[in-house]
Amino acid sequence: MLVLGNDVTAAVLTMTDVVHALEEAYHDLAAGTGVCRPRIDLALPLDDERVYRWGTMEGGSARTGYVALRMKSDVLTEAGPPGRRTQEKHCVRPGLFCGLVLLLDARTGEPVALLNDGLLQHLRVGADSAIGVRHGARDDARVLGLLGSGGMARSHVEALRTVRPLERVQVYSPTRAHRDRFAAEMRERYGLDAVTVDEPEQVHQGADIVAGCTDAVGDVVLGRHLRPGTHVTCIGGSPDARARQRFDVWLRLGNASVPSSAPGWETEDEYVTYRADPGAAVWRRHRHDRGVRRPPADARVVHLDAVLAGRARARESDEQVTFSERGNIQGAQFHAVAALVYERARERGMGHEIPREWLLQDIRD
Repeated sequence: MLVLGNDVTAAVLTMTDVVHALEEAYHDLAAGTGVCRPRIDLALPLDDERVYRWGTMEGGSARTGYVALRMKSDVLTEAGPPGRRTQEKHCVRPGLFCGLVLLLDARTGEPVALLNDGLLQHLRVGADSAIGVRHGARDDARVLGLLGSGGMARSHVEALRTVRPLERVQVYSPTRAHRDRFAAEMRERYGLDAVTVDEPEQVHQGADIVAGCTDAVGDVVLGRHLRPGTHVTCIGGSPDARARQRFDVWLRLGNASVPSSAPGWETEDEYVTYRADPGAAVWRRHRHDRGVRRPPADARVVHLDAVLAGRARARESDEQVTFSERGNIQGAQFHAVAALVYERARERGMGHEIPREWLLQDIRD
């Protein structure tokens, strides 16, 4: 079995690879050869401020013969005034994180790789938004309005450039130094006209695509500032109520598989949370698992499988305001991308090998 760090992922994977891998995984789901479940969290109160969260998601494909389990171990805190509240996380201490992907070969049952999920996470989220933009944004979209200036914002610029010829990025984040550094990096790396703005409202002005990429726990995409023809994606923070009403089309990339043994467990929620000690005071301080993002009852919801099959279109006019979201198919993403990293690393002799025998036993489980 190979242990593969983020350095290996960076060496063998491009954003174009990830977009293609996710598209194939979504084809598998639509065809019934792929299967996945939504993210499931176990949440435990630690004290009046902190929460522990164990999160997992998994999926596999009969076509490729791979299955993957992604797991995260986080200590969470939330801080900040209303409207600027953010979620912070760590493992052991601030600045360290624990996220792993266990990849298995379904043809033999063998665990073949254990990967850090940090870079994979950024790449697959950016690629997911790029697929939404490919089908939902106007063909002439050139201006990206970006809320956030961290790793997810960087992966979004990289990903969206694979599907639209971006020329300008206008970015807001609460810390001026962070957004100034981000804009300078985008100018140097991609030759973009990258500018910073002083208020989140200004991000929306003149933008063809608006992307929320923050660690905020409140509303960040502001409906009153969206102009006709905008495409929206939001993986951090939320669209406000006005924005949700303005979306002419909700493009949903997929729904998790329904258990054959328990069809009543079907859910469209992005994740399912099990809480310990639900009466603990800390839950009143945390908003990270409150509410479910659902379209209004009268919204026009289009599913990606219908778009791929030619039965529907995500955008029918240049005036429509469109919105794309992953749905709850995260589990289908990790087996596709992790398998690609594993196969390329094995071909190139990269990674750290540990004996398979350490993980196998002769007592029937």
